[in-house]
Amino acid sequence: MSGKKPAKPGTGSRQAAVRVKTARKRSLSSTLWLERQLNDPYVAEAGRLGYRSRAAFKLLQLDERFHLLKPGCRLVDLGAAPGGWTQVAVERIRPLETGGRVVGLDILEMAPLPGADLIHLDFLDDSAPDRLCALLGGPADVVLSDMAAPTTGHAATDHLRITALAEAAYEFAAEVLSRDGTFVCKLFQGGAERVLLQRLKRDFAQVRHAKPPASRADSSETYLVATGFRAADVEHGN
Repeated sequence: MSGKKPAKPGTGSRQAAVRVKTARKRSLSSTLWLERQLNDPYVAEAGRLGYRSRAAFKLLQLDERFHLLKPGCRLVDLGAAPGGWTQVAVERIRPLETGGRVVGLDILEMAPLPGADLIHLDFLDDSAPDRLCALLGGPADVVLSDMAAPTTGHAATDHLRITALAEAAYEFAAEVLSRDGTFVCKLFQGGAERVLLQRLKRDFAQVRHAKPPASRADSSETYLVATGFRAADVEHGN
């Protein structure tokens, strides 16, 4: 990976937008997606810096704002593929130098990443929590969830599905987080997250919504950032 610092995408000379013609075997939706990728400054910057996805900038921006990633901490990255968030975590935790741990899991396979332990497994598989805990080697300081189910195109359904994944991620996080730990999860705006939000406000010192600049403006995704886990209170059911 390049040692260069991320530049602010969109700075410098303005380039003409790329237009993509609809090929015979390519649908209109695929053509529009390709056109958006080719004109996305974060995609270009990810390629320049060697990140596996533009999503890396979302975590970089969340970390700049909330100071989530500390050298030597233990971190779990759920929904890690293709590995952009995991790359950022390794860069900032420096597990090979500090003894920290970075564990990533996804139902999709990922290429190996030095400094991280990667698991190819559905998070909802019964064996997933035990395998994650075994690799962590102790309580987690940070649990990240960028998981999202395949979209259906029906906003209400997609919202419910991603909320269910976020709730499952927190069930796991509540079992493994150390006191004062951090939980971050992706949601789509829609209202069904109310119960999860209430739990987080009960279990953490502070819960905030965040939409990093790298999150596309036309996307309804947002992130919940919960810091200051009250482990003892949760353990005793308070």
